[in-house]
Amino acid sequence: MNDHDSAYTGLVDADAHDQWVFGTSFDDPLAGVDTTLADGIDGADLAKYCLMLADDALIGAQRLAQWSTRAPELEEEVALANVGLDLLGQSRLLLARAAAADPTIVPPLPEGSPVPAEDALAFFRDEPHFLCVRLVELANGDFANTITRLLLFSTYRLAVLDRLRESRDPVLAAVAAKGVKELTYHRDYAARWFITLAGGTAESRRRIEHAITSVWPYVDELFTPSPVEQRLIAAGAAVDSLPLRGEFDSVLEQILRASDMPRPTVRAASLVAGRSGRDGIHTEALSYLLAEMQSVARAHPTGMW
Repeated sequence: MNDHDSAYTGLVDADAHDQWVFGTSFDDPLAGVDTTLADGIDGADLAKYCLMLADDALIGAQRLAQWSTRAPELEEEVALANVGLDLLGQSRLLLARAAAADPTIVPPLPEGSPVPAEDALAFFRDEPHFLCVRLVELANGDFANTITRLLLFSTYRLAVLDRLRESRDPVLAAVAAKGVKELTYHRDYAARWFITLAGGTAESRRRIEHAITSVWPYVDELFTPSPVEQRLIAAGAAVDSLPLRGEFDSVLEQILRASDMPRPTVRAASLVAGRSGRDGIHTEALSYLLAEMQSVARAHPTGMW
């Protein structure tokens, strides 16, 4: 496993140049940040890549928010909410970066609407314009299912953001620098629960075995770079996820070994004409999630929050 600092080390370092990553204002999360595009980086490509990373976090956060008042224990309800808030913070910054890189992607709103660009992207895009991987949009299921999904996603995302700290885009690099600390906690929290459930009662063992069999088919999609990602990899702005599969498998192997569980042998989820979540092709679950998440904003498009 990666050896990162504590998830909370350095969060209040006033001398750090990337302190703005936590947001200094609710008006503009990128206030005071140089968003000029580096030479060789296409704005439209960068915006789309930011949407991919942002949508993964946004939809993952929304799924975790659905556990409020439903978690098995109060402590786990708080933990899941905090993980969701971490992802929501990452998403907000990435959506703002996407809008700054290519303003044409922001959905049109009524004249005079006070909705900022990042909120417009979250609440006023339709399903085909979301670019998240299908893994994060899957229904919560039971606690074991959510823990398994969080384990797979956080292991993947931690590996990506760990490398993204070297991105030629300073905004992505700064978001990643803080994100690795958050994701280290997310992954370790999920891993501990996965092992606990696997070694608990016969019922918890049955549930965690069913969970990993249900979620694993969506793993391959995480490691299939899109053409946009490939162009940005060449420009030094994005991370090639394909070589990260070995690290992902190594981490999961350690956890499965500690859980006395075999590696799943289920088939990968089918694509639609070779297209997946990164292409705007999603499971039915996302449409229901977006209807719930976007309903208030769409009913009051000029509302102040």
